[in-house]
Amino acid sequence: MSAGVSLKHSVSMLLLELFMFFAFWSLKKWILLGFDKKKKSLVKLRNLCFHGCLSSPLDHLKGYMLTNGGADTLVPEITPTATPQPFLPLPAPSPLSPFTNSTVPKLSGFCVLNFTAAQSLMNMTSIDCWAAFAPLLANVICCPQLHATLVILVGQSSKETGVLALNRTLAKPCLSDIEQVLSGQGAGDNLKQICSIHPSNLTEASCPVKDVDEFESTVNSSELLASCEKIDPVKECCDQVCQGAITDAATRLALKASDLLSIEGPHILPDHSTRINDCKTVVLRWLASKLDSYHAKEVLRGITNCNVNKVCPLVFPKMRHVVNSCGNGISNQTACCGAMDSYVSHLQKQTLITNLQALDCATSLGLKLQKYNITKNVYSLCHISLKDFSLQGWFLSGCLLPSLPSDATFDKFSGISFICDLNDNIPAQWPNLSLLPASSCNKSMYSQICF
Repeated sequence: MSAGVSLKHSVSMLLLELFMFFAFWSLKKWILLGFDKKKKSLVKLRNLCFHGCLSSPLDHLKGYMLTNGGADTLVPEITPTATPQPFLPLPAPSPLSPFTNSTVPKLSGFCVLNFTAAQSLMNMTSIDCWAAFAPLLANVICCPQLHATLVILVGQSSKETGVLALNRTLAKPCLSDIEQVLSGQGAGDNLKQICSIHPSNLTEASCPVKDVDEFESTVNSSELLASCEKIDPVKECCDQVCQGAITDAATRLALKASDLLSIEGPHILPDHSTRINDCKTVVLRWLASKLDSYHAKEVLRGITNCNVNKVCPLVFPKMRHVVNSCGNGISNQTACCGAMDSYVSHLQKQTLITNLQALDCATSLGLKLQKYNITKNVYSLCHISLKDFSLQGWFLSGCLLPSLPSDATFDKFSGISFICDLNDNIPAQWPNLSLLPASSCNKSMYSQICF
């Protein structure tokens, strides 16, 4: 009897192990890289499942951050001088289920936003914020697209409601419904944490104006629309025609709080700059109500991208080892470059960045090193390029995302794709304090490196 039970148990375990084996391989990702004439690469990820299948996107992001544990097993140490090698597609068995995730969302029934009219926009956002890659594309693609989606949804609804904000009672269920719709189409289920989204992002917050009629009687709406209905994403970052019009309109709205204060008596109000920022969101919603969803998204992403490219999103660890090895005139080049390679490899575990962000990161790191009296150009000495500041892994070798707004794409056969630059080894520029521009805006630089 015990032998029979043991035999049945062994057969059951064998079947379970076989099932798990084929399930694992059916979900295993493989990478296909294709190069075009402009030396750009389209990274296609089919049935992607590595760390993202076993944990949440936030855990996935932590695996790429500087840690002392298992992250190194997922992201191998790649020295900045290593030459990227082409990856060949790895054949995988057919998946157990097609590469789609279109579950029916459980909606609250209280939200007034029209998700059906914005279906195309929501589809794009779910692809840009696809679960496994949302943390890695958060800074450049996912979060800018999600914020634009929230603005457009509220802006479009104002054509029916006459107000450019949701009240606090509706904001929470509406945000939950947005999450449900997006996650039902494959997006991450914790985008609120990844992109720092709150129900207040759907309200007027501290802005004193939300009524459409009051808005249009307060600001120069025709001038605002003329400045922003169509923008050049390169020129706008330098000339700031639309951004200037938005700031002017938001300032006018914020000043209405002073009128309310004189009428209603003294009470505590938010800082004026905070109020202006909240009013900028209201202004963007009004613009979104005057444009179709596609053009509204183009304008919003273009404006956001100007701010994204101004800041290096990387967190720089302590650089004591680099200082000890590269200080005092670099007496030992091998030790110095080894320390630099090790330091940069930690940066390579963080996130995907754009070409222009890489320039900012190279300048920021160089200035930090110079503060520690490292005056020699260690970038040139150690052959460090701009790619070395972006995410590295066994499927990416220094991908730099385009500096102009871009989106991921989805194909039911090849999966999720996004464009990145894998070929150009542009040397990182060692900062020279006497040559640093007074403004970060450089049209020629934008036009050369943005594409």
